[in-house]
Amino acid sequence: MQSCDTLLFAEIIVTQDESRSIIHNGGVAVSQGRIVCIDTADAVRSQYASKNVMELKNSLLMPGLINSHTHAAMTLLRGVADDLPLMDWLNNHIFPVEQNLTAEKVELGALLACAEMTRYGTTSFCDMYLIEDATYKAVDQSGLRVLGGEGLFVFPSPAYPDFTTGIKLVRDMDAKWRSKPLIRQAVMPHAVYTTTPEILTTCREVAEELDLPIHIHLAETPAETKACIDSFGKRPVEYVHSLGLLSNRTTIAHAVDLTDDEISLLAETGTSVAHNPESNMKLASGIASIEKMLAKGVNVSLGTDGAASNNALNMFTEMASCAFLQKVQLLDPTAATAQTVLDMATRNGARSMGQTDIGSLAVGNQADIIAIDLTQPNLLPMHNPVSHLVYASNGAEVHMSMVAGEVLYQDGKYLKIDYPALIDAAKDVAKWVQKKIQKRS
Repeated sequence: MQSCDTLLFAEIIVTQDESRSIIHNGGVAVSQGRIVCIDTADAVRSQYASKNVMELKNSLLMPGLINSHTHAAMTLLRGVADDLPLMDWLNNHIFPVEQNLTAEKVELGALLACAEMTRYGTTSFCDMYLIEDATYKAVDQSGLRVLGGEGLFVFPSPAYPDFTTGIKLVRDMDAKWRSKPLIRQAVMPHAVYTTTPEILTTCREVAEELDLPIHIHLAETPAETKACIDSFGKRPVEYVHSLGLLSNRTTIAHAVDLTDDEISLLAETGTSVAHNPESNMKLASGIASIEKMLAKGVNVSLGTDGAASNNALNMFTEMASCAFLQKVQLLDPTAATAQTVLDMATRNGARSMGQTDIGSLAVGNQADIIAIDLTQPNLLPMHNPVSHLVYASNGAEVHMSMVAGEVLYQDGKYLKIDYPALIDAAKDVAKWVQKKIQKRS
């Protein structure tokens, strides 16, 4: 009999492994933050013992969901400027408030986002924002896993006066946080319309030098495409490809306005796409051609975008929106199957983040695990677990979230975040945001 740190037993385990195995009456053994055994409950009990045994009866265990594109601290701006097109929303409402952000405000907004994601089953996320160092502090406190990056612009931000200082900040943060296994750094130029060819080239060079991923908003709307052609003589995908940005280290967020040839180019270069269906619907940006991308071999993951344009950070509702949107766009009920969409929110998200040991439950992988309450009426009767996860769940059924073997949330209680204090702080920051809006108006 071998000892381990934690044993978990549940009615169903959706592993999302290579075979998409589903184990009934299953168990998972965890040691030093990783899965050392996953099998039937009897098989696990016969091999492993632990002082910490979690008997999660009437539960489904699955990999924690991966939010492959968001702006965590934008929880501060949730509901601030709804029902507007993208460029009006950004330039006239979001950017002006963001210019007044402080590290304290960003940390608070990011911590609120971490609480929301933890509660609704997201254990890893990819984040681009301002004063990202403050976001990392929130993530470090929350226990979640992040791939983050300072948003890089041609104009000053609250974190730096110019791009040269901004790219130095990327280097400094990479060195500062490299010792934290749950916090990984990426190079994140904001978009083609907020940068220059020189900035994008430098971003690529630094990413290659430090061996970091690249993450950028790209081809989000037809208006962006027109502006890119007017400014640089090329469509967005062709433009960034000419600068060497498309590769297997790169993820582009949105990818709504693409031609078939551009989709083929993404596949050929190994570039990943972070699909954000609810944000794209809310901002009326368009519908990304997910089925075409997947058919050509593009790795497509799933994200929420920020809470100011969604307005939630809920990957369960995002999965349902993704599936339904593709079906109605193509008038094809077989498009975006439940298994395909669950892969986008788990396995494909892991690939997008450049991490092979998350997104599935398998021996050797990180113990990033969530538990779903199967007694909830919307999950009864249980005919098909994958179908229920995508089409019936809303995230409120999550009753346990674990990252690297550490429980972060269980049965209504946060184990690392002081949630009552966070509620009070959120009320105070709402007053600050309103003052900034009123001052501008």
